[in-house]
Amino acid sequence: MQKLVVIGAGMASGRVLENLFETDPQAYEVTLFNAEPRGNYNRIMLSPVLSGEKSFDEIVTHNEGWYAGYKVACRFGEKVVSIDRARKVVVGENGEAPYDKLIIATGSVPFIVPVEGRDLEGVITYRDLDDTNVMIEASATQGAKAVVIGGGLLGLEAAAGLRLRGMEVTVLHLSGHLMDRQLDEAAGYLLKRDLEKRGIAVMTKASTQKILGTERVEGVELADGTVLPADLVVMAVGIRPSAEIAKAAGLAVNRAIVVDAQLRTSDPDIYAVGECTEFNGMLFGLVAPLYDQAKVLAKVLMGEADSFAVKELSTKLKVTGCDLFSAGDFAAGEGREEIVLRDPSHGVYRRLVIENDRLVGAVMYGDTGDANWFFDLIRDGSSVAAMRDTLIFGQSYQGGSPLDPMAAVAALPDDAEICGCNGVCKSKITGTITAKGLTSLDEVRAHTKASSSCGTCTGLVEQLMALTLGASFNPQAVKPMCGCTDLGHADVRRLIVAKELKSIPEVMQELEWKTSCGCAKCRPALNYYLIADWPGEYRDDEQSRFINERVHANIQKDGTYSVVPRMWGGMTSASELRAIADVVDKFNIPSVKCTGGQRIDMLGVKKEDLPAVWADLNAAGMVSGAAYGKALRTVKTCVGTDWCRFGTQDSTGLGMRIEKFMWGSWTPAKVKMAVSGCPRNCAEATCKDVGVICTDAGYEIHFAGAAGLDIKGTEVLTQVRTEEEAIEMIVALVQLYREQGHYLERIYKWLRRVGMESIKAAVVEDAAKRRHYFDRFVKSQETAQRDPWADRATGGVASHEFKPMAEIGFKEAAE
Repeated sequence: MQKLVVIGAGMASGRVLENLFETDPQAYEVTLFNAEPRGNYNRIMLSPVLSGEKSFDEIVTHNEGWYAGYKVACRFGEKVVSIDRARKVVVGENGEAPYDKLIIATGSVPFIVPVEGRDLEGVITYRDLDDTNVMIEASATQGAKAVVIGGGLLGLEAAAGLRLRGMEVTVLHLSGHLMDRQLDEAAGYLLKRDLEKRGIAVMTKASTQKILGTERVEGVELADGTVLPADLVVMAVGIRPSAEIAKAAGLAVNRAIVVDAQLRTSDPDIYAVGECTEFNGMLFGLVAPLYDQAKVLAKVLMGEADSFAVKELSTKLKVTGCDLFSAGDFAAGEGREEIVLRDPSHGVYRRLVIENDRLVGAVMYGDTGDANWFFDLIRDGSSVAAMRDTLIFGQSYQGGSPLDPMAAVAALPDDAEICGCNGVCKSKITGTITAKGLTSLDEVRAHTKASSSCGTCTGLVEQLMALTLGASFNPQAVKPMCGCTDLGHADVRRLIVAKELKSIPEVMQELEWKTSCGCAKCRPALNYYLIADWPGEYRDDEQSRFINERVHANIQKDGTYSVVPRMWGGMTSASELRAIADVVDKFNIPSVKCTGGQRIDMLGVKKEDLPAVWADLNAAGMVSGAAYGKALRTVKTCVGTDWCRFGTQDSTGLGMRIEKFMWGSWTPAKVKMAVSGCPRNCAEATCKDVGVICTDAGYEIHFAGAAGLDIKGTEVLTQVRTEEEAIEMIVALVQLYREQGHYLERIYKWLRRVGMESIKAAVVEDAAKRRHYFDRFVKSQETAQRDPWADRATGGVASHEFKPMAEIGFKEAAE
């Protein structure tokens, strides 16, 4: 077996190994060096790690199990000292590794602006996980300020992540507009405008003179004398190929390691791949050509004939909700024609450049849905004269009328790139679906990696699945609620309304339930659907709820319960605290804990004491906090403008208004909310079901976060100017979720199922629909806002629910 040594465990070499092992996992005995103390991960996704939207584990491409499965000898955290070509060995810090074939994949190194102060502590680059961790640590200091030097792709991603972490961020860019290599001035302006709306300061034509500080960075001084305070300076002004190890070994090196079309260096047994290479005078910094190189090199190593060719490149960016795309040559020039579409109200801009009836360049901002189609037209080079009048509107409007979206997908060439993050083309997806019999999106993600990173290509992947599988593909495939019925949640909800079914027996009779009484899965779901669809007409069936909801307290492992009174927006008073202290003493409650939702939890309450505990808390004006319910749990707040010197709005007041307005409403699953008074996000609004970030300009509405078994950052729904608009938007959103959500389906899973487009269409873009959902919620609250503690404490409920444990036993109490 031949020995293959690889220097560098990045994305390019990782893709080489993947392709190699897919062909023949026994062809080579592989040794893999990496200066970082870890293996291959998706560097494109470092920005979501920085912002907190993803964890590092989620962006790992090859874990320990993968390397072990292919018997790769991993020498991570070990730098290569030299290459001895005469003896054909790689010399590492901890010893030598002989090779028959060698791959150099050392990537690139960040360019450091040669200014005074660049070596100060707190001045970093943004290239790997270690840099990301330094930035995360720096952002933990309240009020910390960051300056990002460089307004390109990497710099803007760093700025966005730091801003979401709560830092004050200023971006400095030497040119006249952001991303000047990828965007024209108009698109650069739109990008700058949107970033500033999100609290990121942008200074163009800004030349860094020096970095201030003695031992640690304190600020940045510009050429015009402007001084910007800074606790962190991130240099993101470009990269340079890392070719020193090859140069020292005597290989041909110009600006990078010179390779031929088979990725060979000047030594026939040594290859190079990735950002460290130079081919026909060209350097490479985007992932698409790196993956093309990897595919070719894997074939060459297996003795197959293949050649690397440079293709047209495109750039996509999705950062802080800004969608943009550029490809080809979009510079103005003699003999060129421009077609421009502007829609200022929706922040949409498109510019196409045509030369000799060929599309040679495209820039898109705000709506990039046709990006792949425009890119294919640029690469194909065919005439666009016949579609000149409708070209700007995209693929779906050729011929003057909308085309079938499936026809548009079918027309994509086999080598059309579908997933930019992972370099997956159309034929890879369709071929894998057919070869492996894949039927679900998760299976396609697992086998091809398409749609597994940022997720923006999910819709296109699903269309390809529909195209490949035909009628057998159903993204909404019915999964029965339980064994009592063949109907799924959506059909049950629809039929409850259509047939005007208003009780559980009616539902079971009309929908032909297989059992007479249902089960523990379907009865709670049906109970919720009837409450949501017929507020005021359907009476809540307590016995169709789980134990915690039946007794309005959380059962603990010893059979006692915890009681959590509501504290509006996390605020309390001396009288409420005295009432809690009195209850704790009176009923010998053993534990009292502050919760993560800014409330007080009394743990260890005996079941028979619950009504009396509630009565005493009610007497002090406190109501159930619904800590047990599929309902609004808490609205967490920071102190906002009342006390905080950074506060931009009254976050506490808004949080209290929301909670008092919405408490008592049952929802498909628990709903947690938060309101942060400024982008520092002290209330952690960006991991809640619904969150609000207050800004100088108003309120940014977030939703679909998670911080439990699943970890997910929120999505931005919209921005509004007033509290009234914020409340209407949030209430309408929650009501839409109440009416569409499946029982036990959290908001982020509902979003994943129905899609952002449909939610925005109903809540953001259509004022009449938004008001409709708002009014429906208000109507339901007429019967919902009744404190269950007060009802139980004063209603004389006589049932086994509140008998002492010794009389009925723990098993019966938990049923």
